[in-house]
Amino acid sequence: MLESLKNLDAELLLFFNRHNNPFLDFIFYWFSDKWFWIPFYALLIWKVFRYDKSNFLLILFFIALVITISDQISSTLIKENVMRLRPCHDPALASQIHLVKGYCGGQYGFVSSHAANVFALAAFIASLLKRRNLKLQKIVWVWAAVVSFSRIYLGVHFPGDVICGALLGLIVGNSIEKIYSLLINRIQRYKANRKTLV
Repeated sequence: MLESLKNLDAELLLFFNRHNNPFLDFIFYWFSDKWFWIPFYALLIWKVFRYDKSNFLLILFFIALVITISDQISSTLIKENVMRLRPCHDPALASQIHLVKGYCGGQYGFVSSHAANVFALAAFIASLLKRRNLKLQKIVWVWAAVVSFSRIYLGVHFPGDVICGALLGLIVGNSIEKIYSLLINRIQRYKANRKTLV
């Protein structure tokens, strides 16, 4: 069963990686670069500021917490213990992988930190907004999916790495948002009680 899943993972990777061309190479190479998305991050920060000015700094702290936790779990805890080679480092597949600008990344790939981080942020933002600004929620989900898929196209992660990374991100993002919501509710109750006492 496990061997069948590994074979399917490799087949899917090669299917997407082989459907390459110079235009897609350019697009997905930059989509995979975190610095490329700085304007998008600035837009998200602005939207969060408009959503809740009074708790803006606290939200920023929690966003940093979300990304730090998802990154540390994926990079330090999981990758260094599972030690699954990236496709481009796997001796059985390396010669079949199309690399863009020779980019391969670190030795281990399970789980994808890119997928974990972007889905953690998307989950936190979507949960934070609840049913407000559905358009922005759709945008962050599409963004997370595109960034994650770019890792498969570039041949630096198996689809399984990305899917499991995304699931990890969803768990972290939603869990931290619940903690944030509990904290905000307590702060609001505390303020309400103080007003009553005054």
